[in-house]
Amino acid sequence: MPAVEKTETFNAPIEKIFAAIEDFGSYHEYVDGVEKIDVLEKSETAIKAEYFLNLIKEFRYIINVKLDRPTHVEWSLESGDLFKKNNGYWDLEKIDENTTRVTYGLDVEFKMFAPKMIVNKLVKSNLPQMMEAFHKRAKQL
Repeated sequence: MPAVEKTETFNAPIEKIFAAIEDFGSYHEYVDGVEKIDVLEKSETAIKAEYFLNLIKEFRYIINVKLDRPTHVEWSLESGDLFKKNNGYWDLEKIDENTTRVTYGLDVEFKMFAPKMIVNKLVKSNLPQMMEAFHKRAKQL
């Protein structure tokens, strides 16, 4: 079970939502805190991506992503200077041609001390804004 999970209904086709999620190179355009993402490796079923975040201080980390087109994306942390753990997923369920149920789950642990209350607030308060950013992006595609 993830530390945080949120489900919403997006008014966008499942294929467009999946396309927005797998387009790591453009996250910096619409996801707060993402400075850039370098795609290190990519295939039809996997991506290795290096994130560069700017959250008061600059951080970097590498995740390994598994793609199960067009319904599931999951990732796990390979290395980095911010997280001890960063695992998560997107589950997409087609409701109809233009409506998709989207579930995002995330489980993170930081290397540095951060009170659980602050971590939970950061993760949970940013989650709705992040999901809305992906919703808007999918509708633009």
